[in-house]
Amino acid sequence: MSDYSIDSILKKAHEIGASDLHFMVGEVPSFRIDGKILKSKLPPVTEDDMLKAIEVMVPITMRDKIYRNYDSDFPYEIKGVSRFRVNLAMSFGYHSMTVRLVPYDIPTFKDLHLPDCISNFTNFDNGIVLITGVAGSGKSTTIASLIEHINQTKNKHIVTIEDPIEYVYNSQKSIFTQRQIGIDTSNYIDGLKFALRQDPDVILIGEIRDMETVRSALHAAETGHLVFATLHTFNAIQTINRILSFFPPSERDIVRSQFAEVFRGSISQKLLPKADGKGRIPALEILFITSTIKDFILKDELGEIYKLVQKGSYEDMITFNMSLHKLYKTGAITKEVAIEHSDNKNELLQYMRGVYSGTEKLEF
Repeated sequence: MSDYSIDSILKKAHEIGASDLHFMVGEVPSFRIDGKILKSKLPPVTEDDMLKAIEVMVPITMRDKIYRNYDSDFPYEIKGVSRFRVNLAMSFGYHSMTVRLVPYDIPTFKDLHLPDCISNFTNFDNGIVLITGVAGSGKSTTIASLIEHINQTKNKHIVTIEDPIEYVYNSQKSIFTQRQIGIDTSNYIDGLKFALRQDPDVILIGEIRDMETVRSALHAAETGHLVFATLHTFNAIQTINRILSFFPPSERDIVRSQFAEVFRGSISQKLLPKADGKGRIPALEILFITSTIKDFILKDELGEIYKLVQKGSYEDMITFNMSLHKLYKTGAITKEVAIEHSDNKNELLQYMRGVYSGTEKLEF
C-alpha cells in the first residue's frame, strides 16, 4: 500500500498548475501540464489506493452505481483548493480515474486571451451559440466565461444542465439554477424539458450528444431562450454538418431550416503551447451568423461561409489560419506550432509570406 492519499495528490496537482490527473491501478499518478502528460515520482497506485480514493470521492448517492456501471462522472471538491470533474472508468478489470481541475474563480475573456467581440454572443435574447473543439481545448472554460459575463452584466435567470457540474456560479445580477445529470435530473432531454418550465432566460447545455438533445435545444431556442452548448467539432462548417448528421436524411431539410433560424454563431478553439514555454494560448475560429451566412446554410453552400470569413475580419469573424497567423506575428506562438496546427498549411504559408489577398485585413 502507498503512503499517500488522493487529496494530497489533488492538492499537488493544483499547486503545480496541472489541468488533469490520471490515477490508475498499476501506474504512477500522472499530471497533464500545458497539454503534456508528466509522470510523477510517486509509487504506482495499488488496488487499495483506488478503493480508498473511491470511498473518499464518490458521492454517497452514487456509491451503488459505480459497481454496476463501467463509467461514471461526478464532481468532487477540496474546500479552499479547487473543484474537480471526475471520470471513473474500468481498464483491464480495474478502476481508473481521470480528474479535471476546475478552479473556483471563473476566468475573464482577458484571462483566457479571448477577444472582447465574443461578448456579442451574450447580447442575444434567443438562439443557439455553440462552443466547439476537441477534448481539453478549453470549451468548458470559454463557455463559463460567457455565462459569467452575463451574470456580471445582465438580469437573467440562467439554468445549467451539466454532466457533472463544473464551474459553480455565484449570483450577481443574474440568478442560477444548476442541475447535474444523475443527481438533479435524469438526462439532458428531461433537464431541457423541465428547464423550460423554470422561467429561464439562458440555458447552458454541458454537451450536445444526440439527436434528441439537439431537438430539445432547437425547441428551447425557438421558444425565446438563449442556449449555449458545447460540441466536439473542429470548425464552424463541421459543426453545422454535425448538427444535421444527428438526424435521418428525411428530416435534414426541415432541421436545416430550423437551425438556420436560431443559430447565432460559434467559437471553435485549439489550445497551443506559447513560444516562451509558459502555458498555452487559444487559436480561434469565430463565426457570427449574418443574413448572408444564414442563406448559405439554407442553400447547403457551407463552403461559401469560409470564403466569406476568409476575406478579412468581417463582422469580427476569423478563421483558424487568420488566428494562427496573428499569434505567430505577435510572437505568441512559433512558426512551427502555427503550421503544425493549421488545417490548410498552404494557405497559412501564403499569409506568412504576405502574398494572400486578405492579409492586409488580419490586424484586428
